[in-house]
Amino acid sequence: MNRRNLILLATAAATATAFSSPAVWAQDAGQPIRLIVPYAPGGPIDVTARALAERVRESLGTVIIDNKGGAGGNIGADAIAKAAPDGLTIGIAATATHAVNPWLYARMPYDAGKDFAGITQMVRVPNVLVMNAAKAEQLKIHTVTDLIAYAKANPAKLNYGSGGNGSAGHLAGEMFKQRAGIYALHIPYRGANPAQLALLAGEVDFNIDNLAAAAPNIRAGKLKALAVTSLDASASLPGVPPLSATFKGFSIDTWWGLVAPAATPKPIIDKLNKAFVAALNAPETKTRFAALLAEPVATTPQQFDSFMASERAKYQQVVKASGAKVD
Repeated sequence: MNRRNLILLATAAATATAFSSPAVWAQDAGQPIRLIVPYAPGGPIDVTARALAERVRESLGTVIIDNKGGAGGNIGADAIAKAAPDGLTIGIAATATHAVNPWLYARMPYDAGKDFAGITQMVRVPNVLVMNAAKAEQLKIHTVTDLIAYAKANPAKLNYGSGGNGSAGHLAGEMFKQRAGIYALHIPYRGANPAQLALLAGEVDFNIDNLAAAAPNIRAGKLKALAVTSLDASASLPGVPPLSATFKGFSIDTWWGLVAPAATPKPIIDKLNKAFVAALNAPETKTRFAALLAEPVATTPQQFDSFMASERAKYQQVVKASGAKVD
């Protein structure tokens, strides 16, 4: 083969590689990236996603937020799973979509363990065990130990509220009951806000709520925080112990992170990870997330994949024990 033909073949091969490699055209051709948030606009997940989209503009270009709520996050998560693995579509994986729903829903449109490639975890938010402050004072409950002692001395008298069957508050409540060896009737409401209003009104005795949602009423003295459900104490609630101090290893946080479709090439995943980890570690991000009582958590893709797998295993047992199901 002569020199001219060799040059032509090499040029053709290089051109074909450039146009066939998603790592090249998706990340370097200036096309915007779509970041699917499987929940409605305005919540903490949406707010943090938009904050990161702004921070990665210089390294990745335009990132457009696409809110696809519904079915407990399953609709948006399914859209991520079925997107082209070219780096142009990524999305949010959350506690519900990637750890709880696979065991809660009788039929799932995606496989949480096989259809996604982790990019990085984004956020961890503790949950908090709270009581109506006036009722806690009336019953002389000042600590988790007091609550457990009251429940054992007064069987079947306590109840607790949550945002619905299979919600984070419901599952955390069931996990607490199991570890404490107590009974409390679960009362589901249509969302976390109605559940908190019921607690404030004295309709239920305690809730395990998201710290970001409960904090204003804790600070106002309307709710009494007995413990956080993270493995360690939270700097946002000084003096409030973790439940792990009473029950070794107890941990049931709210978390979310970034994922791509499973077949997305490793060079794309690595480039996305580098950009978003830098954004998460930026002081401005930490300050902005702190206002939401959310802790930025930057990981490698492998670490996030392993974390999600461990969370699925944990929630398989919790959901089974709760008896919660969505047909």
